[in-house]
Amino acid sequence: MSLQITLDFLQQLSYNNHKAWFDDHRQQYKEARDAFEDFLVHAIAGFGVVDSLPPLEPKDVMHRINRDIRFSKDKSPYNTKMSAILGPDGRKSEYGFYYIRIEPNSESIVSTGLKSPSGSQLQVFREAIDEDATPLREIIESASFRATFGEVYGTQVKSAPRGFAKDHPEIDLLRFKEMMASRSFSDNEVAGDDFIEKVIDTCAALKPFRMYFDNLFGLRISS
Repeated sequence: MSLQITLDFLQQLSYNNHKAWFDDHRQQYKEARDAFEDFLVHAIAGFGVVDSLPPLEPKDVMHRINRDIRFSKDKSPYNTKMSAILGPDGRKSEYGFYYIRIEPNSESIVSTGLKSPSGSQLQVFREAIDEDATPLREIIESASFRATFGEVYGTQVKSAPRGFAKDHPEIDLLRFKEMMASRSFSDNEVAGDDFIEKVIDTCAALKPFRMYFDNLFGLRISS
C-alpha cells in the first residue's frame, strides 16, 4: 500500500487542523493510518538486516496523532506527521532506536543519535570526546556519511560546557547537548514502491553512529 494516501491526508490536515474537520474525515484518517501501519509491518519484518528486534506491532512503535497541548502555546489538536520509533522497546526506546517520520512537503526523515540525554550520559559523552574524539570523527566525517547525512545537528551550548576550555581542540563536538544525524526523503520517494528498502538501507548506514552511543553507555544490543 502506497504512502501517498498518508501524505495526502496529512497535507489536508495541515490546512484544517481542528476537531470538526477531523471528525468529518475519519475514514480518510483510517486509510492514511492503515497505509502507515502496513509500511511499518513490512519495515519491522525486514529489519533483521539492521538489528534484531523483539516481536513488535505497529501499535508498539507508532506515536499518537493527537498532540499533547497542555503546556504548548500551539493548541492545534493533531500532529501533521506520522512517526514511529524502531527500537528494542518500540516508541519507548531510549537507546538502539531509529526514528521514522512521514510528513508532506518532503519533510520525511529517518534519524538516530544522542537524543535528550540525561546529565550523566552527557558527561560520559563529553569525557569520551575529551579523551579521544577519533572514533566519533571517523564515523561522522567519513565521505559516505557526509554524502548521505550531511552534518550532525542538535542543541548546543553557546560557548564551552562547564569544565572544558573554550579553546579545547574538540570544542565543536563538546558543545553538543544532543547529537543527531538524519536523511530526508522527498514525497516521491516516500510514495515509491521501494521506500521500505530505502528506510532499511538508511538505518543500516546510520548503525555505526547509533552504536557509538550505545557502546558508550554500555547499551550495546547487537553486533
